[in-house]
Amino acid sequence: MIPTVVLCSGGIDSATLAYKVAAERKLDRLISFDYGQRHRREIEHAARIATALGVRHDVVDITALGKFLTSSSLITGGDAVPDGHYAQDNMKSTVVPNRNAIMLTIAFGIAAGAKAGAVGIAVHGGDHFIYPDCRPGFIAAFAAMQDRALEDMWQVELYSPFLTTDKAGIVAEGARLGVPFELTWSCYKGGDRHCGRCGTCVERREAFHLSSLPDPTQYEDADYWLQAIAAMKAKS
Repeated sequence: MIPTVVLCSGGIDSATLAYKVAAERKLDRLISFDYGQRHRREIEHAARIATALGVRHDVVDITALGKFLTSSSLITGGDAVPDGHYAQDNMKSTVVPNRNAIMLTIAFGIAAGAKAGAVGIAVHGGDHFIYPDCRPGFIAAFAAMQDRALEDMWQVELYSPFLTTDKAGIVAEGARLGVPFELTWSCYKGGDRHCGRCGTCVERREAFHLSSLPDPTQYEDADYWLQAIAAMKAKS
């Protein structure tokens, strides 16, 4: 029963990871980051997941850093978040430079201070095309770096069980674990409802479809995902 700190954005992936850790390990706490993202409401949903699991939820404010990362469309004040499927090149505008490296570094410090044995992150196979800091090479290199950074002090594992799993597989795992998907948030545009058109909304809608599971999400445009997938296939 390894005490594990889980990075939680409030989305499907990190919520499923939190439930997996609670069932199979020992969930120490959830950590969310406020980096000036336009979809900051995701933090509220992370808090709801923490409440549902009965665990501590810490929010780390790095908005002072976020103001330097405006090359990403996810940052408030940056370019508009594009529509389309994640596998399209225009989605690269949603990359926040070094985001996972920054967040994991902070999380490892918190875990070591709390004497936790692991930090969990829900990077998955569907992220590899767009996000370099979600790829297996990055995860392996970061884990090796942290082994050196905490050498002779405290051992903290980097736990990434979904590294080669696709989004549909995570939805299926979440259903098995009883994740309340209605409490999660994915949309990058930060509106009152999921837009249904940004890459993460399209991916979310597609994942439920591929998993043959009901999607509890209310979308502004519930059918756009079909158009986005057709456009992606036409270019491939």
